[in-house]
Amino acid sequence: MKELSVKELARRVTHLAVSLFILLCVTFVIGRILPADPVGAIVGELADPTAYAAMRQKLGLDLPIYQQFLIYLNGLAHGDFGTAVLTGNPVSSDLAQAFPATFELATLAILISTFVGVPLGLTAALFRDTFIDKIARIVALVGHSIPVFWFGIVGLVIFYAGLNWVGGPGRVDVFYEGMVTPQTGLLLVDSLLQGETEIFWNAAGHIILPAVILAYAAMAYITRMTRSFTLEQLSQDYVIAARAKGVGPARTVIGHVLPNIAVQLITILAISYGGLLEGAVVTEIVFSWPGIGQYMTNALMIGDMNAVVAATIIIGFIFMFLNFLADIAYAIFDPRTREAAQ
Repeated sequence: MKELSVKELARRVTHLAVSLFILLCVTFVIGRILPADPVGAIVGELADPTAYAAMRQKLGLDLPIYQQFLIYLNGLAHGDFGTAVLTGNPVSSDLAQAFPATFELATLAILISTFVGVPLGLTAALFRDTFIDKIARIVALVGHSIPVFWFGIVGLVIFYAGLNWVGGPGRVDVFYEGMVTPQTGLLLVDSLLQGETEIFWNAAGHIILPAVILAYAAMAYITRMTRSFTLEQLSQDYVIAARAKGVGPARTVIGHVLPNIAVQLITILAISYGGLLEGAVVTEIVFSWPGIGQYMTNALMIGDMNAVVAATIIIGFIFMFLNFLADIAYAIFDPRTREAAQ
C-alpha cells in the first residue's frame, strides 16, 4: 500500500466537484423544463390569475433561469432545498426523515448480496464449466433479466399473502407505528436500543423480503464479476506455483486469489451499493416502503419539483461519492493505477 499523493487526491476531488456541479445543472434544468406546474400544485388549478402570478413571483419562477439557478445554489449552500408542496415542510427535513429507511433497506441488501454473491462467484470460478458453475451463471442471468417489480409482486403474493412467512407492505405493522422513538432513524437499530424486541422482529419480517429482492440484482452482478476476476487470477503464474506446491484449490482461492481481487471487489461493491440506493425507488413503491424513493415518486405525481430535484441530487451525490471512495481505494492499493496516473 502506498499513500496517495496530494496532487492526485486534489485531481480526484476536483473531478468529483465538477461532476456534482454538472449534476446540479442538469437536474435543475430538467426540473424547470418538465411540464409539471409547481405553482398550480400549490394554489390549485382553479386559482385566481392574480394569486397564481403572485405565487409564481414568490417562487422566483418569473426570473430568468440562470438567476433561478443562482438562487437555488445559494439556498443549497445554506442547506435549503426549498419547501415541499406535499407536506408543507422544508424538503431537507422530509429527506432527513425518509432517507434512513432507504439507507437501512439498501444496506441490508448490499450485505446479503455480498455474503452470497462473492462466495458464489469464487465457487463458480473454482469449479468452472461444472454443474455448480452453470447454476451460478443461470442465477446471475435471471437476476439481470427479470425486473425487480415483478419479483416484488410475486414475492408478496407467495410469501406474504400465500404462506404468511413475511410482513406485508410498509416498514412495520400499523399497530407498532410511532412506538419507537427515532434516534438513528434505522428502525431495526432503534428498536434494539430501546429494548423493543417485539417491534424489532416485526420490522425484520417486513424488511427481509424487499431487501432480498433488492439484493438479488446486485448479487447477480457481484457473482458475475467475482467469477470473472477469479478466473483471470487462476491463470496467473503465482496460482500455478501454489498449486504445484500442493496448496489445495479452496486454500489457493481464499489465501491467494481473494486478496488480489479485493480492490476490484471494493469497486464493484461500491457501484452496487450506489445502485441499490438509486434503484430502491421501484422496490419502495411495490412494498410501500417510506423511503426517499417513494417520497420522490409521490412528489413527482403532484409536480413538487423542489422535492424531486433535491432527492435526485442527494441520490446522485451518494452514487458519485461512493465511486469516488472506490477510486481512491483503487489508487491506494493497486500500484498499476498509480503508475498509470503518473
